[in-house]
Amino acid sequence: MLECDFSTTNGAGLGSLIVLGDSGFLPNGCVCAALSGCAKGLRAGMVLESGGVDLLRIMSGFWTSGVPGAKSWIAEIIGELPDGVAPLTIKKEGYSIAYVTLSDKGAAGERKDKAGPLIAEMIKNALPVSIAQGYLIPDECTDLKALLMHLAHVDGYDLIMTTGGTGVGPRDVSPEATLAVIEKRLPGFERAITATGLAKTPHAMISRAVAGTLGESVVVNFPGSPKAVRESLEAVLPALKHTVDKLQGDKTDCAVVS
Repeated sequence: MLECDFSTTNGAGLGSLIVLGDSGFLPNGCVCAALSGCAKGLRAGMVLESGGVDLLRIMSGFWTSGVPGAKSWIAEIIGELPDGVAPLTIKKEGYSIAYVTLSDKGAAGERKDKAGPLIAEMIKNALPVSIAQGYLIPDECTDLKALLMHLAHVDGYDLIMTTGGTGVGPRDVSPEATLAVIEKRLPGFERAITATGLAKTPHAMISRAVAGTLGESVVVNFPGSPKAVRESLEAVLPALKHTVDKLQGDKTDCAVVS
C-alpha cells in the first residue's frame, strides 16, 4: 500500500504538477509530496486514487541525485488533494504513449511536427489512452538511444513510437539507435510496414524501420512523412494492444482452440 503526505502541497490546484518521492531527499524549490511504500510498479499514465477519488496521474519519473536508487515521480493533480496523509491505490486505465519525432529542422524550430501528433491521434482513435507525450529531437543516435531507454525503463511508457530517420541518408539513425537498445525484435511489424509501403511506392524498400520490445514497452519506428506514418501505423495498429498485453504478462490464450 502506498501512502502520501499532502501537507506540503497547499495551493497546488487541478492541472498542477507535483513531485512525489521520499521526504528525505525531495528537491527544493518545487511543490513536493512525500510518498512512502512500494512504488516500484508505477508507470506513466497510471492514476493514484484514495477513497474512490482519482487524485494524481503519473507523468514521468526521474532519479534524484545524492541517494542511490532514489526514484521520484512527476504527477499531475486531477482531483482535490487531502490535507494530510492518505492511503493511495494504483489504477491503470488505458495505454500510455510516447512519440518521438527525429528532425534536425524540427528541433531547430524550422519545421512544424505533424507526424508525431498524428501517431497519438490515430492510436487514441483505436485504443483507450491514459497519457500521450511527444518529443522533438535532432537526428542524433546517442540522443535517441538515451531517450528510448528513459521512456521505457524510467517513465514506463507502454508504446514508444518514433517517426523520421528510417532512410539511408547520412543523418538517418533511428534504426541503429533502436537496434542498440531493444531486447526482442518484432520482425512481423517490420514486414507489415514494408509491405504496406511497397503497395504504394517502390521507394518504400529503402526504409529500414525497426520494431521491438524494451522492458515492458513496445518500440516501433515509422517513416517521417505524415502520409507514410498513417499508412504504416494502420498496418500494425491492430496488433499493438495484444502485443503490449502479452509483453506485460497477460496469460490468456492468443487464439481460441476449437
